[in-house]
Amino acid sequence: MYHSLLQWIKPAALTETRFNIQDANATDAFASSFSQLLYALRSYPFQPVIILCIGTDRSTGDALGPLIGTRLTEFGFSDAIVYGTLNEPVHATNLPTCIDLIKTRHQDALIVAIDACLGRVDSVGLVTLAKGSVKPGAGVNKALPEVGDIAITGIVNIGGFMEHFVLQNTRLNLVMNMANVIATGITRGFSNQK
Repeated sequence: MYHSLLQWIKPAALTETRFNIQDANATDAFASSFSQLLYALRSYPFQPVIILCIGTDRSTGDALGPLIGTRLTEFGFSDAIVYGTLNEPVHATNLPTCIDLIKTRHQDALIVAIDACLGRVDSVGLVTLAKGSVKPGAGVNKALPEVGDIAITGIVNIGGFMEHFVLQNTRLNLVMNMANVIATGITRGFSNQK
């Protein structure tokens, strides 16, 4: 399980794959790993998939999820159902309601949860992909539910001190580049399934 957004990621705690968005082949490597994980976890070939993009556009660092959701809709992505965009974000206030809605509307869906997180200085710019859930807001003691069968997190800045301030002062360029890698990788990952 990830304790994403405002909490450090401990590499030894999980089996995960990491991608540096500065690498030239980051998008293709992410797409390939995502496709393999999706294939391994789907109960049946056409099991519905939900892409749950968590975050808010009120904080640069925390806007990763909504940016990804928006990019996917701009791509005309139709291989999964997307929740969480800049226009309709899924954030701390409405996350529990959104999860209930997903469980009601899409009872047997596989959920891919995406969230921003903070980490060590040498981890900033990494995207992680793993089997399991994210726990948004864990680093600031928010009682938000864990969610996801597949967890995607983007380490957008350093954690450990004044996290809200750090998130507000995260470089938009980093978050935009990360969102593009993840959204493009998800799209290609689904294409690899066909």
